[in-house]
Amino acid sequence: MSNKNKYIVLFICFAFGLSSLNSYGQDLQSYIKEAIANNPKIQKVDLQYKIATEKIKEVNSLPNTEFNFGVMAIAPEVEMPMERFRVSVMQMLPWFGTITSRENYASAMADAQYVEVTITKRKLALSVSQLYYTLYEIRAKQAVLQKNIALLETYERLALTSLEVNKASAVDVLKLQIRQNELQQEIDVLDQQNKGIQAAMNSLLNKPNDAAVEVSDALVIPENDSIFSYDSLAVNPELLKYDKLYQSVEQSELMNLKESVPMIGLGVEYINQEKSPMSMSSYQDMVMPMVSLSIPIFNNTYKSRTRQNTLQKQEIQSQKDERLNMLTADLSKAISQRNQSRIKFNSQQKNLKQAEDAEGILIKNYETGTIDFNDVLDIQELQLKFQMNQIESINMYYVQSAIINYLVH
Repeated sequence: MSNKNKYIVLFICFAFGLSSLNSYGQDLQSYIKEAIANNPKIQKVDLQYKIATEKIKEVNSLPNTEFNFGVMAIAPEVEMPMERFRVSVMQMLPWFGTITSRENYASAMADAQYVEVTITKRKLALSVSQLYYTLYEIRAKQAVLQKNIALLETYERLALTSLEVNKASAVDVLKLQIRQNELQQEIDVLDQQNKGIQAAMNSLLNKPNDAAVEVSDALVIPENDSIFSYDSLAVNPELLKYDKLYQSVEQSELMNLKESVPMIGLGVEYINQEKSPMSMSSYQDMVMPMVSLSIPIFNNTYKSRTRQNTLQKQEIQSQKDERLNMLTADLSKAISQRNQSRIKFNSQQKNLKQAEDAEGILIKNYETGTIDFNDVLDIQELQLKFQMNQIESINMYYVQSAIINYLVH
C-alpha cells in the first residue's frame, strides 16, 4: 500500500469512528464531507501538496547548457589564418545518482506535505464534530426549557384554581409567572448562542453565517465505550509527519553527499577561419572537443550541511517524542472526561427519577386539597437542573469521544 493510500485509509477510519459514535451520525458525516470539499484551508494545503509534487519535476533536470559565441572585431596583419568567429557549447553533468537523490528528496518533502493535508482534514472533521455537538446541547436545552415552561403553565392554572377557593395566594401565582419569565430568558440567551455557534459551523463549511444547520435531537450515551490501545497513537498522522520529515532529512544528506563529488562537463568548440592575405598557405576550420571537471576542493559547505542534517534529525526526534507525550496526555484527559460524563449522566438519571417521584406526590396532595407551590417551584427547579446536566453530560461524552477517535484512529 502506498503512503498516500495509507493516509486515506487513516482518514476514513477516523471519519467512520466519528459516525459510529451514535446511530444518528449521518447528518454529521454529511457536514464533514461538505467542510472538506469547501473549506479554504483544505484547498490551501492541497495546493501546497501539488506544489511540492511539482518540485519533483523541477529537480529532474540538468544544469543550464552554456553557449558561447565570439566574433573577431579587428583582423590582425599576420601570416596566420584569421579567426572570423568561434562557437562553443558546454553541458555540465552531475555525478551518477545526483539527480535521483534530488528526486528522492523532493518526493520525501511531498510525502511530508501530504501528511499535513491528512492532519488538516482530520482537525477540520474534529472541529465540525465539536460544533455539531455544541449545537445539539443548545437546542436540547431549549427543548427542555420549553417543556418546563409548559409544566409551569399547568401549575399556574392549578394555582389560579386554588386561589379561587382560598387554597393558594396571589403570590404563588406571581412566583410561577416569574419563573416562566426566567426560563424564557434562558431560551432567548441560548438562541443567541445558537446563532454564534451556527455561524462558526458555517464558516467551516464555507457557507453564509445564517445558513440553517440541522443536528440530531436524540443523542444517547451508548452502553459500552469503544475499545482502543495507547499503542494506536503511533499511527496518528501528527506523529507520522515527523517520520516523513526525518526521512526527508536523510534524503537531503544523500543528496548532499552526491553534490559534494565532482561534476563532469562535455562540450565542443568550433572555430571558423579564413586565409590571411599575407600567407600562401591554406588553413581549415577547427573543431575541438572539450572536457571539464568541477571539483569542490573547498568543501566546508558540504561538511556543514552534513552536521546540520545530523542535528536536524535529532531535533525532529525530540519534537516527535514531545508530541507523543502531549498526545498521550490529551488521550488520558479525554478518557477521564468521557468517563466522568458517563458517571454524571447516570447520577443525574437517578436524581431525575426521584424528583419526578416527588412531583407525583405533590400532584396527589393537590387532589386531597393541599399543595405548597413553593415546593412545586423547588422540585421543578431540581428537575430542570438534572435535565440540563444530563444534556451537558451527553455533549461532553460525544465531544471527548470525537477527540479520542482523532487521537487513536
